[in-house]
Amino acid sequence: MDIKDTARPLDGAGVSAFLRSLPAKPLLLGLGEARHFVEELGEIRNEVFRHLVEHEGYRSFAIESDCLMGLLVDDHLTTGAHTLDDVMERGFSHAFGASPANRELVRWMRAYNEEHDEKLRFFGFDAPLEYWAASPREALTALHGLLDGPLPWTRETLDTLLGPDERWSNEATAMDPSQSIGQSADAQRLRLIADDLVALLDTQAPRLSAQDRERAALYGRTATGLLRYHYWMADASPERWTRLSALRDAMMAANLRAVAEHGPALVFASNLHLQRNKSVMPLGDQRLEWWSAGAITATHLGDRYAFLASALGTVGDDAPAPDTVEGMLSTLPWDHALIDARRLAEAVTKPAPRVSHDFAYFPLDAAQLGLIDGVVFLKQAVRMKKLG
Repeated sequence: MDIKDTARPLDGAGVSAFLRSLPAKPLLLGLGEARHFVEELGEIRNEVFRHLVEHEGYRSFAIESDCLMGLLVDDHLTTGAHTLDDVMERGFSHAFGASPANRELVRWMRAYNEEHDEKLRFFGFDAPLEYWAASPREALTALHGLLDGPLPWTRETLDTLLGPDERWSNEATAMDPSQSIGQSADAQRLRLIADDLVALLDTQAPRLSAQDRERAALYGRTATGLLRYHYWMADASPERWTRLSALRDAMMAANLRAVAEHGPALVFASNLHLQRNKSVMPLGDQRLEWWSAGAITATHLGDRYAFLASALGTVGDDAPAPDTVEGMLSTLPWDHALIDARRLAEAVTKPAPRVSHDFAYFPLDAAQLGLIDGVVFLKQAVRMKKLG
């Protein structure tokens, strides 16, 4: 099979044809990033999302960004609250607000909502964390504030147990578990309180509006997830980072299942988070392996979850060898292509693994093509934001 027979130009017609080739219409369509901060991929994503909205009935967009910060973006889209500058500064984590493609996406979604009764929704689905984690204060106090009647714990009790936010968000905990307060007596008590607040939420659900129920569920997931994450931040065992990576993706997956209730939605995040197979990442002298958010989500949604991985040809000065998958795809006549991953798996035989000199780029794993629905390929990516 000629590799060209597995691919088509990446355009609206190609996207619709890809969707029709799937066994079921996905509630979540994942578009993975082989590398963060590639503006061309963000621009292509915007074009794909516009087509999905205008021709395929998509009404939601989710991105690998802080789920609580994302509420600011969603408020802006639905009500016009806040300026675009403010939204880009305070509505995204991981420096994603600096991306021109993300700014254009938010601008377009707001303009669409001004002209249509059926509104587009925006979701961050990552937890409020980097390698270290935020204080659970925002999620806990917001959940507490939505509950009615005399509660066993006052806001003052929560504030006393939480203490200064800086002791939670201490970046040094990433490498030094002894600096984490996640297994302190206060933190342990907060875990029990958070669990009870979530249980109380269920008892009061009938009196809450749909929006308040949705937000309360998000606050509950986030509070309990953060406290669990902080607990394992204080763990000094060799399994610490594997467990933390798995917990983060489990929190992502829980948020994605909530997004699916507003589906169909386009989800944009790293390939490592959206793939169906285990994620693997070197960290120092360790090799971390954990089930990705995509794998967990696919377990729950089955064929209502679909995944398009992205792959890049030349990345800055880093060009793929001709016998790698990306090298073979670079022979395609189009700058941007959409590839049937399973047919590609039949067309390439024993490709060489790509060794990238860009530490932030994760090459396409030919052995996993059978677990991917499609590949978005960019022949060249040059406009990149340097990390670090």
